[in-house]
Amino acid sequence: MAWLRLMCGVAGAGKSTHAKQLERQGWLRLSIDAEAWTLGHRTLPFPDGLAEQIRARQRERLVEALREGRDVVVDYSFFSRAQRDDYRQLGHAHGAEVDVVYLPVDEAELRRRLEARSGSHPDDYRLDPDVVTGYLAGFEAPGPDETDVVVVPPRHDGQPPTRGSRP
Repeated sequence: MAWLRLMCGVAGAGKSTHAKQLERQGWLRLSIDAEAWTLGHRTLPFPDGLAEQIRARQRERLVEALREGRDVVVDYSFFSRAQRDDYRQLGHAHGAEVDVVYLPVDEAELRRRLEARSGSHPDDYRLDPDVVTGYLAGFEAPGPDETDVVVVPPRHDGQPPTRGSRP
């Protein structure tokens, strides 16, 4: 049975670091940022409609991979419960086990990490502080009733996050 893992957290939380570990183990990693980078976009936010176009293409790839029995990690922020529920339903409809890996990070640490970015690769987009403020204000953290959520505690030593425990 295939796995569908949804990464959850704001920019700078460590989602891509975790997702790339899985990719090295053979999982298909889907990332809006990586695809946008390949298309030549080097700044955030992306032009209107771009993320939605990429998400639609990647959703098709996700379904195809699950039908083939491949494990998939979706390296998005999953800012809302509604988006997480939509992808949960998609995964279950295609026979996958689904979990959500949530990487909470306090605001000061998050801003430190984002300030250190250089914009040198797709997982390193620089963000204006006002954009970060907007992202933080709009983020809906997983609730205790989301029983498939695994919380991965933040690390401050530059090492990849390790699997945490269910809330």
